[in-house]
Amino acid sequence: MKKSALQVARAAYQPKLPKALQGPVVAVEGAATQSVGNQEEIKAMFPNTYGMPVITFERQQTTDNGQQIAPFNVGIILSGGQAPGGHNVISGLYDGVKSLGKNCKLYGFLMGPGGLVDHKYVEFTDEFIDEYRNTGGFDIIGSGRTKLEKVEQFESGIEILRKLGIKALVIIGGDDSNTNACVLAEYYAAKQYGVQVIGCPKTIDGDLKNDQIETSFGFDTACKTYSELIGNIQRDCNSARKYWHFIKLMGRSASHIALECALETQPNICLISEEVEQKNMSLDDVVTYIAKIVADRAADGNNFGTVLIPEGLIEFIPAIKKLIAELNEVLTDPATGESREFESKDAQVAFVKSHVAPENLAVLESLPKDVERQLCLDRDPHGNVQVSLIETEKLLSAMVGMKLDAWKKEGKYSGKFSAQHHFFGYEGRCAAPSNYDADYCYSLGYNASRLIANGKTGYMSVIKNTTAPATEWIAGGVPITMMMNMERRNGAMKPVIRKALVELDGAPFKFFASKREEWAKNTCYVYPGPIQYWGPSEVCDQCTKTLALEQGK
Repeated sequence: MKKSALQVARAAYQPKLPKALQGPVVAVEGAATQSVGNQEEIKAMFPNTYGMPVITFERQQTTDNGQQIAPFNVGIILSGGQAPGGHNVISGLYDGVKSLGKNCKLYGFLMGPGGLVDHKYVEFTDEFIDEYRNTGGFDIIGSGRTKLEKVEQFESGIEILRKLGIKALVIIGGDDSNTNACVLAEYYAAKQYGVQVIGCPKTIDGDLKNDQIETSFGFDTACKTYSELIGNIQRDCNSARKYWHFIKLMGRSASHIALECALETQPNICLISEEVEQKNMSLDDVVTYIAKIVADRAADGNNFGTVLIPEGLIEFIPAIKKLIAELNEVLTDPATGESREFESKDAQVAFVKSHVAPENLAVLESLPKDVERQLCLDRDPHGNVQVSLIETEKLLSAMVGMKLDAWKKEGKYSGKFSAQHHFFGYEGRCAAPSNYDADYCYSLGYNASRLIANGKTGYMSVIKNTTAPATEWIAGGVPITMMMNMERRNGAMKPVIRKALVELDGAPFKFFASKREEWAKNTCYVYPGPIQYWGPSEVCDQCTKTLALEQGK
């Protein structure tokens, strides 16, 4: 295939590894763990994988190559939405497995978990892997959103795993995908099938993190990509001085991406969904907040600005959140636990309206027809509202415009308001990984090979201390059950990994909150520019501002 000059040059980049992984390792076990919530329920559901210790790898002090390991085979799955660095997880795992034995093999299951169930796979070779090192995307084997939750899927999977002689399966995914990995690990352990299952924290949304997982891979690259685009828009905005740009940012429920991009670009307004919920703000409250800043800037002669909007904002407006909770129940067939089927979208909306409580119906019908319709339509495979389909940026700009028109008639506003709309999502999911993500992902994959070699199952590969130089990073594993709690999904309580939302008492949000009035009034735009791969470390190798603030750096 034809390659760009950047692809050719980037292929030669050798990702950095923590010192602990640069040779034979010894696994150091910590204390027994427990789930973050619903301990008794989670323990009962995962008796074979609950309570395991956190693992830290230390470099083995030896002059030889360590214990010789009998050849073994590993399978790998990319699950869910794309995130920059997935190819480097695979190349890191490949190199790690081969370092343990040249006759070890790595197989990739095609198009996500469905490839495992349907027995569709490919064997990786040196030549194959080399084509994808340090590149963005998941196109090496593709991804999918098939849920692994049924016994027949598990049994179909074990058939192909046995046929290929695979002793361990690595699942790269977000919170829902790693929940599935946890369920699969427990099932294979209970059946004594002898297959290990290892998870890997992936999502640009940034919501798969906790005390043990500093960040999910892809978040760094995606935020830097979006920040470049936002900076470009802000430069244009400050040049033309006649538009308000409403920019919706991918991120599903959490506001991590919006917050990080705000810290990098200093927009006039950035909404944080978690704060909207905490303050019990109505949709009108949000609109009034934006309109007030627009009016204040207009009074200073500035009829332009930028507004960052988290993708999942509408889910956090309390009245709409309550509505969505009931819609999720109404749209689930209690007999199957799956989404109801309808003859048409109109029939689906009509059914919903006839089955929701009067209070929620009033909220639903108060919304613009297109938003009303979007809220009533099908959920994603994990039971989540498809927030990317809801054009929140257009909804807010239209309502702000109407409020400003009303204020103008009352003599409270004399400026000009013209809006432009943007949704940044797919632009960042498959970007070429930053040096941080290239190194981080390679380390996650290489580290997974050591978890496998040490006989672990039901663990997630983790790399910590990532604000330090890569050689000082800490490698190890965390039991996936440690991150679990019970939540209501598709009309029933299910074990899931707890989603990490923006912490309003955390350092990143506090820093943002201390600056936003200044950014709102003045034009304080920062222009990050494109991701740099070569040059000074302060330009090329820095982690996100979120992570730096969280660790007091």
